[in-house]
Amino acid sequence: MKYTQLGRTGLKVSRLVLGTMNFGPHTDEKDSHAIMDAALDAGINYFDTANVYGWGENKGRTEEIIGTWFAEGGGRRDKTVLATKVYGNMAGDGDVWPNHDKLSAVNIRRAVDASLKRLQTDYIDIYQFHHIDRDTPVDEIWQAIDVLIKQGKILYAGSSNFPGWKIAQANEQAARRGMVGLVSEQCLYNLAERRAEMEVIPAAQAYGLGVIPWSPLHGGLLGGVLKKEATEGRRASGRAAEVLADPAGRAQIQAYEDLLDKHGLAPGETALAWLLTRPGVTGPIVGPRTADQLTSALRAVDLDLSAELLSALDEVFPGTGPAPEAFAW
Repeated sequence: MKYTQLGRTGLKVSRLVLGTMNFGPHTDEKDSHAIMDAALDAGINYFDTANVYGWGENKGRTEEIIGTWFAEGGGRRDKTVLATKVYGNMAGDGDVWPNHDKLSAVNIRRAVDASLKRLQTDYIDIYQFHHIDRDTPVDEIWQAIDVLIKQGKILYAGSSNFPGWKIAQANEQAARRGMVGLVSEQCLYNLAERRAEMEVIPAAQAYGLGVIPWSPLHGGLLGGVLKKEATEGRRASGRAAEVLADPAGRAQIQAYEDLLDKHGLAPGETALAWLLTRPGVTGPIVGPRTADQLTSALRAVDLDLSAELLSALDEVFPGTGPAPEAFAW
């Protein structure tokens, strides 16, 4: 495994991030533990989760599975850089009360204590805001985070799904308080979805945030979906199905798969490897449901993409270009 600094911090993290969203809904506790053990054995030390994972009436279940894994000992917690998120409403279905979601000081306090209990740990390495909160002043958010840092409950703060201007606003406010501010940004970013290159990634680079792309295969679209459809009869669903329903989108994915077939490369591994070449990217989040999927993702770390192939990928997926040139002279 290769490692890098998380943004401007001294924290060393793996170039792949283990996403845990499937733990509980799609992967049972035993298999989830096996995947985490395999990830740690392979050198992945950065694990990402969120308080709402498990979803519906099982919100929090994913954190609980990670907590029982930590409880098995063997240095698991010490070896893991643990990131979780706060924002979503954690009240039971049909029992939604005010102040049980978003980023008010009262909800941040409640949410971090609940996450620590589920995770069976006394601190969180990176506590991330899952979404912007349009109703809570940034100063209030930082005041709550400052308290948690002083209490030793969290070490760093990160963001997820923030626009560039919000990254700037948050870190300018943090600097005025003498705080480190955001150290990471999780954003939707992959070959097929490159809008983050306009302003989010430049803002993250300017303020020293590590960029953690989520959905690196764009809902399976970049994982060889057409070949699987032809050889295995597997039909795309969700985001991938929407893209393939459009003839132009389907032609683009066919061109992508044909290009990689010519070079003898696996689509999913190439999509991950491409992200590892991008400026500002710390490491993409991989969310394996099975051990085999984890093994495939690991191969991407050592995959070298030629300049010729990178140029050809840009022709298939040109992106939008940087701001402001992308929309102005």
